[in-house]
Amino acid sequence: MSRSGYSEDCENLELYRNAVERALKGKRGQKFLRAMAAALDAMPEKTLIADELVDANGNCCALGAVFKTRNLDLAGVDYFDSHYVGKVLGIAPAMAAEIAYMNDEWWDKWNNPETPPERWARMRAWVAAQIEGDK
Repeated sequence: MSRSGYSEDCENLELYRNAVERALKGKRGQKFLRAMAAALDAMPEKTLIADELVDANGNCCALGAVFKTRNLDLAGVDYFDSHYVGKVLGIAPAMAAEIAYMNDEWWDKWNNPETPPERWARMRAWVAAQIEGDK
């Protein structure tokens, strides 16, 4: 199972993609993307992990970087639940799922694995591409 919750079942895909686009382009989504860009830029080590928010060593994914920057309590956070993660971060569940997908699964990790620094660079570029006016 993936953190994004995406599956091979493409039922209502167009409606879902529209929800993702509205979430990314909306005022709340744009504010969050700017906060995520700042969180990624502030990381002392420009590396990102996959498949969890923050690991036992303090390494994090893109969403986890925002959790850490905001000093949010990770105790009891089900990082597989995009509805819950979205609620805690103040973003739409579709946006939380999309960011988790981009962080964890968009890259062909099975046939062409990427390093944590490469994941950071890819995600930072993706975030920048989503911010209106920064293109």
